[in-house]
Amino acid sequence: MNADIHSQKILILDFGSQYTQLIARRVREAHVYCELHPFDMDLAAIRAFAPSGIILSGGPCSVYDDGAPSVAEELFELGVPVLGICYGMQLMSRHFGGEVVPAGKREFGHAELHSVGQPGPLFDGFFVDGSSPVWMSHGDHVARVPDGFEVVAKTANAPVCAIQNVGRNLYGVQFHPEVNHTPRGEQFIDMFVRKVCGCSGKWTPGQIIEDSIERIRHQVGSDTVILGLSGGVDSSVAAALIHRAIGAQMTCVFVDNGLLRLGEGDQVMATFARNLGVKVIRVDAEERFLSALAGVSDPEKKRKIIGGLFVDIFEEQSKLIADANWLAQGTIYPDVIESAGAKTGKAHNIKSHHNVGGLPDYMKLKLLEPLRELFKDEVRAIGEELGLPRQMVWRHPFPGPGLGVRILGEVKKEYCDILRRADAIYIEELYASGHYDKISQAFAVFLPVKSVGVMGDGRTYEYVVALRAVETKDFMTAGWYPMPYEDLARISGRIINEVKGINRVVYDISSKPPATIEWE
Repeated sequence: MNADIHSQKILILDFGSQYTQLIARRVREAHVYCELHPFDMDLAAIRAFAPSGIILSGGPCSVYDDGAPSVAEELFELGVPVLGICYGMQLMSRHFGGEVVPAGKREFGHAELHSVGQPGPLFDGFFVDGSSPVWMSHGDHVARVPDGFEVVAKTANAPVCAIQNVGRNLYGVQFHPEVNHTPRGEQFIDMFVRKVCGCSGKWTPGQIIEDSIERIRHQVGSDTVILGLSGGVDSSVAAALIHRAIGAQMTCVFVDNGLLRLGEGDQVMATFARNLGVKVIRVDAEERFLSALAGVSDPEKKRKIIGGLFVDIFEEQSKLIADANWLAQGTIYPDVIESAGAKTGKAHNIKSHHNVGGLPDYMKLKLLEPLRELFKDEVRAIGEELGLPRQMVWRHPFPGPGLGVRILGEVKKEYCDILRRADAIYIEELYASGHYDKISQAFAVFLPVKSVGVMGDGRTYEYVVALRAVETKDFMTAGWYPMPYEDLARISGRIINEVKGINRVVYDISSKPPATIEWE
C-alpha cells in the first residue's frame, strides 16, 4: 500500500475554537494531510502519530483560569515546529514564562497588523509595506514575551500579536489566519506546513484516489459491497471511487423514497446504470417512507425514521445479493463534525445525520466510508479527477433525508409534490440567470402555514415557500446570497403562477451562525 500520502502530516490540537475545522481545511488546501485531535491527546499518541508539525487552535477559555485546557508539558520538546493560534499562542507564551492578562480593549473583527523587527521564515511575504489586514477574536493578550522569543507584529490594541523563537521553530499569532477574513491567511498556513515544517504537498486528488483504491481493495478483498446511492455529490463520488477499485464487486442500491427532487430517480439511473456501467438496483419505497413519517413533526424524529428505514432496506437488499459483507456510504467530514462525532469529541450536536454513527448491531454488514476524512471541496476535486460529469460534481448538496427536512412539520405526499415543483423552477432559474455556480447551496423550503392571497378576482388561502441560497467555502459558516431583486421577482412569479397550492414566496436572509443552512 502506498504510505507516502500520509508520511507527512500536521497534527491540530483543538481547544474548542469555532474555527478549528477551518485550520484543517487550510492545511489540506496546502496539499498536506492533517488530523484534528483533542488538546489533551496523550503524549505517547502524539509521538506515535509522528507529526511533521503541530498547530494549537484557539479556544474560548483564558489560560490563567483554574482548570484551563493545556497540553502535555513535553509537547514543546518534541523537536517539531509548533504554531499557536490565539489561545494556542497564549498557552505557548505562558508555558515558557511569559505573562497573559485580560486585554484592556478586546478585539473582535478586522485589525491592521504591523510588522516589528525581522519577520522570520513564517512571515516571509505576509506583510506588504510593513502591514497586513487580519481577523481578531480575543479578550486576553500576551503582556510579557517569554525569554528566547521575539515580537514579530503588533496591532493598535495588541502590542504583542505575533511571536517567534526561530531556533526552536516555535511560532505564535494572536490573529486567525485560518478564516477568509484574513486575506493572506491561506498563504500563511501554507508557509507553515510547507516551508517551516518541510512538507512537500503529497495530499493531491490523484494520490488520494490511488491510496483510496488500494485501501478499498485491501479492506474488501473478494467480498461484495452495496452502496446507498442518493445521486448527490458525496454518494456519487463514493460510488465512482469504489467502482474504480473493485468494479462489479459493488452493487448500488438506489432507494426512491418519495423525498427526492423532480425527476431525480430517472436521472440517477440514467447517469450510473446507463452511462457509467455501474450496477444499480432501484427500490421504490415512497409509500413505505411516507407511511412511517405520517403524523411526525419533530425534525430529529423524522431524520431517525428516515435513517432507520434506509438501514432496513439496505439490510433487506443485502440478503438478496450474494457475498454482500460491506455497506458503503458517502459520509464526509462535515457530517461527522455536525453529528458530534469528530475525533475531538468536543462538538455540540447540531443535528444528526442518517449516515453517521455506525450500523445497528443486528446488521451484519461492515461499513466502508472512503470519503469520511474529506471536506466537500476535496470530494469534488476527486470526482472531477474520476471523470464524473461536472454538473453532477458541482451540484449543490442535498441532504440524505431529502425533502423530509425541507418540509417543516409533518411530511405528506401533497407537500412533497408542491415542493418538488417549486424547487425545480427555482433551480432552473438559477441556472438560466448564471447564479447557480456562484451559490454554494440553494433550495426551496415548504412551510405548512397558509396565508391569504388574491388571484384573479378570487381570494386564495394557500401555502408558503421559502427560498434559501448561501455562499460558503466550508459549510461550517455561511452567508446568505444577495440575489438581485429582479431575479427574485421572476422566480417568485413563476412559482406562484405555475405551482398550484402556493400563493406566497419569501427569501431567507439568515447567515450560519446563528441559523443553520437547512431549516431542519
